[in-house]
Amino acid sequence: MNELQLTGGARIGMANATFPFATLKVNKDRLELNASIIGNLTFQASDIISIEPYTMIPILGQGIKINHKVANYKERVIFWTFKDPNSVVRQIKETGFLNNQNATEQKIDRTIIEKQAKGGFPIKKGFAIGAIVVWNLLFLTDFIPFFLGKTDGFPIGNGVLAAIGLLFLTALFSLISADFRRLILKDGRELNDIKKFAIFVMIISGFMLLQLGIMTKFMN
Repeated sequence: MNELQLTGGARIGMANATFPFATLKVNKDRLELNASIIGNLTFQASDIISIEPYTMIPILGQGIKINHKVANYKERVIFWTFKDPNSVVRQIKETGFLNNQNATEQKIDRTIIEKQAKGGFPIKKGFAIGAIVVWNLLFLTDFIPFFLGKTDGFPIGNGVLAAIGLLFLTALFSLISADFRRLILKDGRELNDIKKFAIFVMIISGFMLLQLGIMTKFMN
């Protein structure tokens, strides 16, 4: 087997991505775990301490645990899969990635080292913090007057609609605009690192906008 690629879920630190928002890709040179917004991790064989079967709940909570020594990644890294975890570990070994000879003689890949130095989170921290602040401020413009008794009815107005609309546009532009991706993503990150999550956010926020628009129209 030259390469293994599986779709599943993942837990990185305390953050969890459900199926199908994580992809595990392994060949003899590297192991990549793309869990979209919660982390994109790349390992060389020399970064790995061990890979072991992990079971929390049979079938629904099983996978493999990747024990590693990359300082900038979260210590807890788990890939969730519906497949037998022992079978997944065996398939990883069959790619040659875990061969002792491969681990000791492997040349240092500078691109992997650079990615690891930036951590697993693909989005620039400044953008992420700014987006969270703006999101909360927009919500507060509707909820504060409601809690102060200055408005009647359900507290959904222009602030909430603007917040969800901003989320929709952010997801949309991250999918269609390379310039926008350069603005929000760390150097070396690309569309595939966030694509599944962006599509999911766009669908959910678009549906919410449609429903809230209909609701506010009838309420008015």
